[in-house]
Amino acid sequence: MLDNLALISRLKDEHQSLRRHVKLVGDSISDQEALRSLKGERADWIPGRLDILAEKQKRLQQALSFLDEGLKNHFAFEEKVLPPLLGELFVRALILDHREIIKEIDEAKSKAANIKLEGLSREELVSEELSTQQLIASIRHLVEDHATREEVILEMVERALQEK
Repeated sequence: MLDNLALISRLKDEHQSLRRHVKLVGDSISDQEALRSLKGERADWIPGRLDILAEKQKRLQQALSFLDEGLKNHFAFEEKVLPPLLGELFVRALILDHREIIKEIDEAKSKAANIKLEGLSREELVSEELSTQQLIASIRHLVEDHATREEVILEMVERALQEK
């Protein structure tokens, strides 16, 4: 029971740590830095500036790769340790969320890698920027929703364990 409570406490701490940085999920420093960097990329885009956008595109690609790796590590840890606590169906539901988040990150990575900024008009550059901002917002929303649901489940399990 104490091991399970410690595990739940660890997972909740991981979630809270990232919420403080960008209200997302994570365990390792790589998760935190990637998410902080991803949030920064969204805030730093300046409409229509090709010179700035090229650097931002590169940094966005790095942030997305960093985020992808960090969340995959975090998700693998959860998928390993949570089945005895939550049962097969709950963990399968979490895995569905994990897959959706990773799929969205993969799509964002592909989009970021394939943006060709040279030769675009100012309107096209602004359109690419808005599209990128929407992708980032979508990823943040998915992860925040997942973390919130997971946190509720962990708190319920924690309460039940403490009652034993």
